[in-house]
Amino acid sequence: MSDVEKGTGIKFGVYISKDLIEELDKIMLNSGIKNRSKLIQEALRLYIIENKWISLKEVAGSISILYNHSAGDIDEKLTDIQHTFRDIIVSSMHIHLDERTCMLVIAVKGESQRIKEFLINIRKLRGVLLVRHSLLTAQSKAMGIEQGKSVI
Repeated sequence: MSDVEKGTGIKFGVYISKDLIEELDKIMLNSGIKNRSKLIQEALRLYIIENKWISLKEVAGSISILYNHSAGDIDEKLTDIQHTFRDIIVSSMHIHLDERTCMLVIAVKGESQRIKEFLINIRKLRGVLLVRHSLLTAQSKAMGIEQGKSVI
């Protein structure tokens, strides 16, 4: 009986550019992961965990935005967007990385659809180099956490 018949896995082909596979192989060697299949499975699990928030109702977390502050009026546009989404923004912190590059870290809490709209608006801006989010359910029941009990 094959793995597919047992329901334990499905083998499929994926095209990966040479430079990307070289980077993956370097990381694989340094991380102790023995083969590409394990590495890709781990990466896919992480991707799923990081993006599961989209289907949840209430989420909380942080959004990090790396941007070139020399690009037009990017600082003003980022501020305007934050004012539009002030219902989900808890706090923000601005970090100067060098003469041209800044990082904005924004704490958010609210409906996942509203946070998704916020991310879409940020990513549209000319001068934004990278947007990275870390969002989790804002409800302890959904995480299986009892009130007053530690998860660790």
